[in-house]
Amino acid sequence: MRLTQFSDYALRVLMYAAAHPERLVTITELASFHRISRSHLTKVVMHLASCGYLQSVRGRGGGLRLARDAASICVGEVLRSTEEDFQLVECFQGGSAACMLALDCRLARELRDALDAFFSKLDGLTLADLHPTTKALYAPIVLQGPLARSGESSAEASTSLPVRVRRR
Repeated sequence: MRLTQFSDYALRVLMYAAAHPERLVTITELASFHRISRSHLTKVVMHLASCGYLQSVRGRGGGLRLARDAASICVGEVLRSTEEDFQLVECFQGGSAACMLALDCRLARELRDALDAFFSKLDGLTLADLHPTTKALYAPIVLQGPLARSGESSAEASTSLPVRVRRR
């Protein structure tokens, strides 16, 4: 089983927003931090907002923030909302199975149990549990020179773009 890129990005967006509860984050900031397409992130953010995970604030100075406390956002619930297919094998689909073993197949039962265990683990995990142990992972970068917006101090510009810290 492999989660889609959409689910991966959704979790990254939520984790980033959870790491910055004191301020709004922008799609441009998220795209820059994660080095992914702004247009693709827009679709992810719209989905997360429609599901009630993110709140979008429009206008100048707008952005995104978690719509509810990180401790109340269940990872399993998020994945169920972002993934379309958890049918690991054909026989999970019901009556259309072409497999001759479908009536008494232990493999299908074991795979279903494994999927249940997967979600049981993720249902016990919240966004707050995924908070990084080091705040430096999501530390913003201080913009200087032509990248800084005119009239901004270094401290104000520091929230414009994040730094990506690589772990070894």
